[in-house]
Amino acid sequence: MSTQPKLLDRVRDRLRYRQYSLRTEQAYIHWIKRFIYFHGKRHPEQMNGPEVEAFLTHLAKEEQCAAATQDQALSALLFLYKEIIQRDLPWLDGIERPKRPARLPVVLTENEVRALLARLEGTRWLMVSLLYGTGMRLLECLRLRVKDVDFEMRQITIREGKGGRDRVTMLPERLIEPLRDHLSRVKALHETDLKDGYGDVYLPFALARKYPSAGKSWPWQYVFPSSKLSVDPLSGKTRRHHVDEKSLQRTVRFAARSARIGKPVSPHVLRHSFATHLLQGGYDIRTVQELLGHRDVSTTMIYTHVLNKGGRGVKSPLDSGGTGQPPVLRDITVDYRVPPSRCF
Repeated sequence: MSTQPKLLDRVRDRLRYRQYSLRTEQAYIHWIKRFIYFHGKRHPEQMNGPEVEAFLTHLAKEEQCAAATQDQALSALLFLYKEIIQRDLPWLDGIERPKRPARLPVVLTENEVRALLARLEGTRWLMVSLLYGTGMRLLECLRLRVKDVDFEMRQITIREGKGGRDRVTMLPERLIEPLRDHLSRVKALHETDLKDGYGDVYLPFALARKYPSAGKSWPWQYVFPSSKLSVDPLSGKTRRHHVDEKSLQRTVRFAARSARIGKPVSPHVLRHSFATHLLQGGYDIRTVQELLGHRDVSTTMIYTHVLNKGGRGVKSPLDSGGTGQPPVLRDITVDYRVPPSRCF
């Protein structure tokens, strides 16, 4: 007598059948668990719209989660009820998604980018330089394969970017020789792995079955492989994955702190800076849109806020004539022996 798989196992199977990414799978499982525990471990089949709304309200009011976090939790619950429980629930379509507030991107100046890169060296410098010089997202850079770097055409092909779309971006001239030297060292590491009985790399979709030897071939290797072998959570095979994203995030954060940059700096800020500096250089916004891989040009338009001077190019009245020279600022000293009410 066969027993029906557990709920979360059914969720995982359906997500993989629909070819969702591993990160999405982990996020959806997380939110479904949170939803179940929030309602005292009740089965989702025993709950409806009010329970979903109560959970989302808790995230917004009690935990003060961002709109993007609430939206991800709602997407996970919508997937659960539509794809797994398969219940006809009209209230699902009526639930309003939280509105994300419009935020202007953090952008570094060219001097700040140079100061940031000056604090890095070796492979870390190369990765951060690629992020800024090509406009790639963090994972697009880390998942880059050898076959997608074209030195003759001076271009990089980005496979399965956001939304599953491919695109092409430039390969900066300044990075050609450092990247060639880096790949020669990566190839030597790959040959050592092959001698030790490893050297196989993860292949997307069913390519591993169609081309059994492709996983050990040089063109499919990661440009930035990890320094150690690890077990693939899906297949259970021991492989050399790409560099951990958190490691590069820490590198950028520490370099920005060392350069005394007074802005919150992450790898994605370099993508914002790439787009902004191209527009400042006079490149067409449609060209920048294609390089970034945006589906709609309105997404790219957000970078035009810095094309003029601050404040939409309006000159402050304080900068007009007649206000005189600013006085010399002197340090304010307070005699703490005087009661606070009499200090000023």
